[in-house]
Amino acid sequence: MRTTEEVLKNHLELSKKGSIEDDLQKNFSKSLILLTTHGIYKGHAGLKELNKMLIRDFPKAEFNYTNFLFQDEIAFLEWTANSDNSQIDDGADSYIVRNGLIIAQTIHYTIRKKK
Repeated sequence: MRTTEEVLKNHLELSKKGSIEDDLQKNFSKSLILLTTHGIYKGHAGLKELNKMLIRDFPKAEFNYTNFLFQDEIAFLEWTANSDNSQIDDGADSYIVRNGLIIAQTIHYTIRKKK
């Protein structure tokens, strides 16, 4: 059984590569619950919808992970991101990992236009 840290590191690696389908199959429960700045989303379809929204609103972004904490089933990630016209300074996600899969995630970020 993979640890929380192993699951999350694999998730971030696949996310950076844009391998959403592989990421879903390897790291996320089909009954996933996502609580986000934009509302509540469920399952793989919900995560795909959020991913499309982020790509649409923040294309060609470069992500930087600034703080990563793990304790048993729970993980916390702080991050920033930059694109040509926008930036995110306050990205914060939390995760619950059970039986080698992410079963719940919270996602918060604010996109700011560069001046």
